[in-house]
Amino acid sequence: MKSYIKILTAGLFGAAMTLTSCVGDLDLTPNDPNLVPGNTLTPADYQNVLNKCYGGMAYSGQYGPNGACDISGIDGGTSQYTRALFMMNEFTTDECIWIWPDLGVVDLVTNTWGKDNANIFGTYSRLYSHIAVCNDFIQQARDNENPELRKMVLEARTLRAMSYYWVIDIFGQGSFTLDTDEIGSSPVQKDRKFLYNWLDGELDEIEALYKAEFPNDQVQYGHVGLDGAQALHARLCLNAQVYTTNQVNGYDKCASLCDEVIARHKGGGFNGSGLANQYLYLFCASNDAYMPGGSNKAENEILWGIPYDAAYTQAYGGTQFLIAAATTNSSDPNGVYMSSSDYGINNPWACMHATQQFSDKFNPSEDIRCSMWGMESNGFKKANGKFSEFSEGYAVIKFTNLIAGTDGAWSEENGGSYGDGPARAETWVDTDLPLLRLADVYLMYAESFIMNGSGTQDKALEYANYVRERAGVTPWEAADLTANNILDERCRELYWELTRRSDLVRHKKFSGSNYMWAFKGTQMSVDGQAFRSYMDIMPIPTNILSAQPDFNQNPNY
Repeated sequence: MKSYIKILTAGLFGAAMTLTSCVGDLDLTPNDPNLVPGNTLTPADYQNVLNKCYGGMAYSGQYGPNGACDISGIDGGTSQYTRALFMMNEFTTDECIWIWPDLGVVDLVTNTWGKDNANIFGTYSRLYSHIAVCNDFIQQARDNENPELRKMVLEARTLRAMSYYWVIDIFGQGSFTLDTDEIGSSPVQKDRKFLYNWLDGELDEIEALYKAEFPNDQVQYGHVGLDGAQALHARLCLNAQVYTTNQVNGYDKCASLCDEVIARHKGGGFNGSGLANQYLYLFCASNDAYMPGGSNKAENEILWGIPYDAAYTQAYGGTQFLIAAATTNSSDPNGVYMSSSDYGINNPWACMHATQQFSDKFNPSEDIRCSMWGMESNGFKKANGKFSEFSEGYAVIKFTNLIAGTDGAWSEENGGSYGDGPARAETWVDTDLPLLRLADVYLMYAESFIMNGSGTQDKALEYANYVRERAGVTPWEAADLTANNILDERCRELYWELTRRSDLVRHKKFSGSNYMWAFKGTQMSVDGQAFRSYMDIMPIPTNILSAQPDFNQNPNY
């Protein structure tokens, strides 16, 4: 089903690229013997190493989930690329509570972290190790005129852009290293506005090259192309005022980028929008059909995603983490009933559930986006009580390891599968992880209109209602196009997709007292308490400052 996975995995291990980040080497010079200047390499050789650039987002390391990690000094599972990002962008918000007392994680969930938090260090290191691998590939391949290699370089630049986006979003300032830097040169720290301006220009150039050199490109499954680059660029511009302290207004550019992406997708799918007809299918084991290069061309809603396969890509992050953490096995007649096999997995963790404030945003009687959750009928309570009690908060099920059927219906009578697909319960999952979706693009356009008047009201309403109607909820009227409504709609549509912290920051509802949720700012009170605005960004980890004493810490840490 996912033949690209086998190629990626073989390339990852075959490339023999060694990269272990430790405290003193975040200038990170990858050492791949296949990429020695002067070697004569084929496109296939370069593809093997490009696969490491992709694999750095999927795996913890090159030797399987229980092998050595690319990042030393931290647990391999928690430092996996998207799990680390989830801890920064979701644990810190109203969208979930992680109840296990893992080192440093409770501090993230309760917004009490400091500059020595190991998970913050792991995230910073993971991002820069990925940037280093991409830099190395780009440096070795950039001057080759072979069209196949030129396209690979564009992909690697887009992958690098994603990691720099997260540096800007999470840390503000950061080390700045490019493929043009001399090997062994000392890293230089740049501020948030500089990084924003560089990335804005870098994505402009990447998109122009895609259009000029590969205008009709069919993106290979598991890869990224123009759609992914432009959707990432739109998200960067959506947050321009935050990233540049109100010096740049990016809403007009965001709306324009969204329109370009939408124009390429309209015509098929839900009401001709290009969205998948079935929301739930986007998050199941069959969702490769909706990926770039996937089989469902009319509904390729996932513009950029990370492929997973039970046999070839195993990690304690990615979708494995999202499915296992949300499920449990219990048949207590006086308490919780849930069988993880109903969701296609046999090793549940039972450690992550919802806050009441998050659950209150949904109408379970009509919204398909919460139709798989464990609620009162399963013994779960909406209200949060004990911090460490899994049942005191709805069990949020968004991702599953189930196979999509053909009739578009969810059926428990069918063995816990989608439609007429087969039931199963596996140790590892086949579900791909969306990084950017077309639904997000529609909502970004609507927000650009709401916040700045960018675009047109008619389009903003049309685009937002594609998302709402697909979810089964009442369409909006023009009066519903408000800041609070678009923030809540993004929460309902994109929960657990790494957008929530930056969305709350952009709307000034993350720090402070404008919006409260259970255990915000404290583990001691279910009512939460405000925390200070300097925590809208994370600290530069102490270990980084010790290794680079000329680097500056973010204010007030």
